[in-house]
Amino acid sequence: MLLTILGCSGSLPGPHGPASGYLVEADGCRLAIELGSGVLASLQSRHDVFSLDALLFSHLHPDHCADFTTLAVIRRYHTHPPHDTREHRLPVHGPTGTADRFARAYAETADELLTTDLGDVFEFRTFTDRAVTRIGPFEITAVRVDHPTETYGLRIATKTATLAYTGDTGPCEALSDLARDVDVLLSEATWTHSDDRPPGTHLSGVQAGELATRAGAGRLLLTHIAPWTDRDAVLAEARSRFTGPVDVVNQGDTYAVDRSEVRVIGGHGN
Repeated sequence: MLLTILGCSGSLPGPHGPASGYLVEADGCRLAIELGSGVLASLQSRHDVFSLDALLFSHLHPDHCADFTTLAVIRRYHTHPPHDTREHRLPVHGPTGTADRFARAYAETADELLTTDLGDVFEFRTFTDRAVTRIGPFEITAVRVDHPTETYGLRIATKTATLAYTGDTGPCEALSDLARDVDVLLSEATWTHSDDRPPGTHLSGVQAGELATRAGAGRLLLTHIAPWTDRDAVLAEARSRFTGPVDVVNQGDTYAVDRSEVRVIGGHGN
């Protein structure tokens, strides 16, 4: 399994990179997770956007999905697509109301919204808690987590590797099941640890490290750090709670994930 960081800035795009977006690949199958501001450009710099086999959304806050409308433009109006996008609609998996959310983002006026249906080039499917979805070599389990809007962490497994992605979440019991014994835990860590953080919103570096330890994760990757948060401080917090390898991810990092080892094969690493 390959994991590529297309964007990782928390809550909004930062001065040096896009908001949330990740690419997971195995056996020729390609999944995009999130499509936040700037992520579509990052994806296009690496792959043909028509090569995606599915698109997954943990939730529908703009920093995780703002580039979807531009993907709709590409799939509807590209003059030389490699296949008929209406004949081969892209599966889009997300929380309740995903199709309506994107139609409202795409339509310019109330009148246009009455006739906007992006189902011509996308096939929308709804996550439910603990439901399992199979796409190519991937078995994907969606787990409801603690965030102000309906949000799912994603556990993605192949025969040789398992990755857990927390999405945006505060500490909750569901995270332990999501991340149990995974090879890689891709965890949000939006801020440093403090008593004045609002509950049920995000994790700190301390909480991400404690989760990795509690779940028995092989490696912890920290993402979704807000541009105003000290990345080194978040990293130090996580390392104070988790003795395994910990990285703060950067745009362009690529990890080869296998049960025997996790290797950085592109980008920065830490």
